[in-house]
This record gives sequence, C-alpha cells and structure tokens, in this order.
Amino acid sequence: MSRTKFFINNSMAMALQQIVNVAVAFIIPRFLITAYGSEINGLIVSLTQFISYFILVEAGISGASIYSLYKPLADKNISSINSILSASRKFYLKSGYIFLILITILALSYPLFVNVLSLSNFQIAIIVFCIGTAGTMDFFTLSKYRVLLTADQKSYVISVATIVSSIIKIILVIIFALYKLDIVWLQIFLVLSVFSRSIILLIYTKSHYSYLNFTVKPDYDAVKDRWNVLYLQLLGSSQVATPIVIATIFTSLYQVSVYSIYNMIIGGIGGILGIFISGLAASFGDVIAKNEIKTLQKSHQEFELFYYMIITIVYSAALLLVIPFVQLYTKGVNDVNYIIPTLSFLFVFNGLLYNIKTPQGMLVIAAGMYKQTKWQSTIQALLILLIALPLAPFFGLYGILIGLICSNIYRDIDLLFFIPKYVTKLSYKFTLKRILLVLFNFSIAAVVFLFIEIQCASFTDWIIYATLITSVITIWVLLTNILIDKKNIINIYLRIKKLI
Repeated sequence: MSRTKFFINNSMAMALQQIVNVAVAFIIPRFLITAYGSEINGLIVSLTQFISYFILVEAGISGASIYSLYKPLADKNISSINSILSASRKFYLKSGYIFLILITILALSYPLFVNVLSLSNFQIAIIVFCIGTAGTMDFFTLSKYRVLLTADQKSYVISVATIVSSIIKIILVIIFALYKLDIVWLQIFLVLSVFSRSIILLIYTKSHYSYLNFTVKPDYDAVKDRWNVLYLQLLGSSQVATPIVIATIFTSLYQVSVYSIYNMIIGGIGGILGIFISGLAASFGDVIAKNEIKTLQKSHQEFELFYYMIITIVYSAALLLVIPFVQLYTKGVNDVNYIIPTLSFLFVFNGLLYNIKTPQGMLVIAAGMYKQTKWQSTIQALLILLIALPLAPFFGLYGILIGLICSNIYRDIDLLFFIPKYVTKLSYKFTLKRILLVLFNFSIAAVVFLFIEIQCASFTDWIIYATLITSVITIWVLLTNILIDKKNIINIYLRIKKLI
C-alpha cells in the first residue's frame, strides 16, 4: 500500500474519530454540569489531568519504539520487528506497575487537598481508580500493539477502536445524567468503554500480524532513546495537565470547570486539526529513513503552507465565535460565570501559537531527534511552571495562560531555526515568512474581535454566523497566501486534485 493510500485511510479514520471526539468533548461536560454541577465536572477534569501526568512513567517507550520500527518495517525484517516489540513489552510491564502505585497514592492523597462536599473520600478513591483504568489496560496489554500499528502507518485501526469506545462512553453518560444516577457508578460503568477498545485492537493485531512473537530476545538498544523521548512527552503533558493542576491548587474546582469549558473548545479545534497530520509522522519517517531529501523538502514545504493556511482560518474564526458558543453552551448554568472575553482571547491565541510549531514538531518525531531537542523541550516545560506558578495566585486562570503563551513562543522560535538546519536543509526564511503572514491575518481578526460583539439566540444562528465568517476569512487567507507563495499553492492544489 502506497504512502498516499495510507495517508487517505488514516486521514479519513482520524476525521471520523475527531468528529466523535468533539462530540464527546462537548456532550459529556454539558451533561455533567447540568446533572451534577460545575464542582463535579471540575473534579473529573482535575483528576483526569493528574492521571495524565502518570502516563509519563511510560518514559518514552512508545516514541522510541515507533521510530525504531520504521526501518525494519520498510525492510520487512520480521526478526528485528519482534525483538523491538519484545523489548517494548518488558518496559511497558515495568511502567504499568509504577503507574498502579501512583494511582493508589493519588486515590489516598487527593481528598486531603481538595474538598468535595457531595462525595466521601472513599467515593473519590473509586473514581480515581476508574479513570486510571484506561492507562492500566494500555500498559499491561495494548501499548505494544499500538506502537506497531502506528509505525506501520495503520493508525486508522486505532481510530476505529477509539470511536467505538467513545460512542459507548457518550451513551452511558447521557443515560446516567438524564436519570441523575450516582456519579461513582457512572465512572465504574465507563470502564466498559475501555475494554471495548482493548478487544478491538487485540483482535486486529492477532489476525493481521501472525508473525508476532513477544518471547524472542528483546532488542533493548532499539529503545535506548526512550529517555530522550520522555522530554517531548513532558512537554506535551505540561501543555495539557499542568494548567489544570495549577488551577486546582490556586483557584477552585469551579474555576477548573471554567478552564475546562474553554479548553474543551480549543481542544476540539486541535482535534480537528489533527486530521491533517494523522499518520504524517510515519510517512515522513519513511521518507527520512530512505534518505529521500528532495521528496522531504517538497512535501514539507507544501504541508507547512497548507497547515498554516488552515490554522489561520480556524483560529481567526474561533476568536469571533467562541464567546457566543459558550453563551449558548452554558445557558441555564448559574453557579459560576463562564462568559469571559479576555480569557477566550488568551485561549485562542495560545492555541494558534501551539499549532504554529506543529509542522516542525512532527518532523522531530519523524526523524527521531529526541535527544537533540531534549533541552529545548525541557526549557519549554519549565517556562510554564516558572511563569504560571507565581502568576496564578494573583491572576488566576489569566496567569496560567500567560505561562502557556510564553512557552509556546519560545518553542516556535526554537523550531523555526532547528528544523531547517538539521532536517530539511532549507532556509528558515521560508517558514518565517509564513508565520508572519499567519500572525498578520490573525491580528486582523483580533481587531474585529475588539469592536464587534456577536449575539446568537440559538445554535442555528451560531452555525449561520460561523459559515459566513469562515467563508470570508477563507477567501482572504487564500488571496494573501497566493500573493506570497503562488508556486506552492499551485502544488497543493495539484496534490489535492490527485488525492481526490
């Protein structure tokens, strides 16, 4: 199967998965807030982010294993594939035991720091273990299979399993919320969705990779780069989990709920954008492994331009549409104020900055350059802590977002120079020109945001506004990019035409 075919399959599956993910992200918090209140929603969000930190005990096994599998998969070297997966399995088992210990510690200690009036300490402990079930299942059974499928450009299989799991989750939450059944029992039943995903992945890998043998002598050298991969995972975790943890400590569960609603929207946007990069790391990894430098340069130039056009359109439109959406989404919820325009702007701007580095960050993964970028990743993670921690007690959620924005600016600048020098061998000026155009077009939307307030009486009104605003922005972005980079615009058009 060609790279293009893999890309189409992965993109279609990821598109469907992101649609379901967005549904999960928007439906579940709404039902939790209305049925159980903002405090319970804040509790679930807080615990989820705390547990996401514990996933770091994986210590980069996944990223290092995926990169190590690119070449043996390309060469169809079954012996090497099994040796790498055998090593991954052993490391995952060790990490799984550590993960369980951390989950137990959290279950015992969390109630000492956060008081939830409607739940006992024992009930909170049960919720912790239920939320941690997904991670436990991954470590002990599925992670080694997911590594193989991702490296083999078959992430669409993972998407299908995730879709089934998410649909079951939505159904359970709706039923429990409508009948206002006990929140603890809801978390217990949600474990069923985790098992469904596990069963699907297990059946597929057993039937399509009959040569797998995890008992062969493990190739530990192939996964030796895992500690360097950990730095990138720390970065990703700091972007997602650190703000919630800091908000839990220095604000309240009500403010955590406010943060989670805006983060849900920006996360949904990020999930949709993920459609455009699904499986690309593996595809570019294949190109890099075969040292096809001309193909790499041409493909990355086109992808970078295309992706920057997309994020300009999406985040410029989001800047104008987030507040009216939140007004409709939280209608009837009065226990805390969710309508905060300044917070909305910071969230959208941070989302834009985070995604500016996506084309470059994807190549870091594809090239396996974890060791070469570990200090930069560490600095970014530390910037969040060094800025957000002192600001949060005085400025609350604003201080946390300022920390995120500063860390993303640093990483954008760092990768702007790193990738052209060590991977693509192109001039950084190509990327810089595109980034400046992204910021210019976004600033126009920011000016409109300051002077125009959009009011929607219903979601139908919101959809009409969203369609009109996005259409206008798309035309403008397309025109400005044609003026700056007409050649690559034509190449992108021809590539899309070929795919269709």
